[in-house]
Amino acid sequence: MLDSMTGAVELGLLYALMALGVYITFRILDFPDLTVDGSFTTGGAIAAILIANGYSPILACLAAFAGGLVAGACTGLLHTKGKINGLLSGILMMIALYSINMRIMGKPNISLLGVDTLFTSMSPIVVVLIIVIVFKLLLDAFLHTDLGLALRATGDNARMIRSFGANTDRTTILGLSLSNGLVALSGALIAQQSGFADISMGIGMIVVGLASVIIGEAIFGARSVFQATLAAVLGSIVYRIVVALALRVEWLKASDLKLITAIIVIIALVLPSVQRALKQKANAKKRSAELLELALQMNKGGKR
Repeated sequence: MLDSMTGAVELGLLYALMALGVYITFRILDFPDLTVDGSFTTGGAIAAILIANGYSPILACLAAFAGGLVAGACTGLLHTKGKINGLLSGILMMIALYSINMRIMGKPNISLLGVDTLFTSMSPIVVVLIIVIVFKLLLDAFLHTDLGLALRATGDNARMIRSFGANTDRTTILGLSLSNGLVALSGALIAQQSGFADISMGIGMIVVGLASVIIGEAIFGARSVFQATLAAVLGSIVYRIVVALALRVEWLKASDLKLITAIIVIIALVLPSVQRALKQKANAKKRSAELLELALQMNKGGKR
């Protein structure tokens, strides 16, 4: 049980960078970016092919991050300059990345067994924890700069920020690029941790990222940038722990993972609405009781 929980925390940290990337598009830009499923594999593919050919794992991670930046920028250009719907832009780029990833890898699967990775000499959980903390703090700092504030304002009210002279096309491209860079870096780390990169490793990653962000916000709140990014990281860990516990149920199989993910996301999305409805109902009952009490008091006063 302890080993499975430790593994879940480690996986949660590995996917935390992807959760931060999804947070940028989903919460800050309010952009439905499906590029994630392709760029995650892009990061793993670039890292795996470089490490397998003897390059430094650190250089491989940087190259994976750069590959994600390019993928996100292409999605942003399709949307802003090509005037293609945001959802469709992400789908088109995701489809294109499948062929690009196959070109990068040369085959559907690349093994990293027997080669040095970031996790060869140090504990994976320690390495990933340091990387996640560094990137989380850097993202927090960036979102408090003038450019970061413009990025946040673009998602809140693009028309208003354009009236102040900001270039919303540039900020949208920047946000999508940064988001997919983090996603690709997460893919690079996952490839090194699992010992292989596979052409299908990114399927469903957008749902996992959304689950992490939504669960994190529901449990830990998101009243500030620091708290929101922390919630995304912790949400990724909580999600992996929930999945690990669910898979320990005897009648559930490993093949049910996608179903479990979908159910978790549905619950996380529906629960806040149910809570608001119950709160409104309770407030309405309280208000009705107060009005009834006031009417009774007025009735008693009239009789006197």
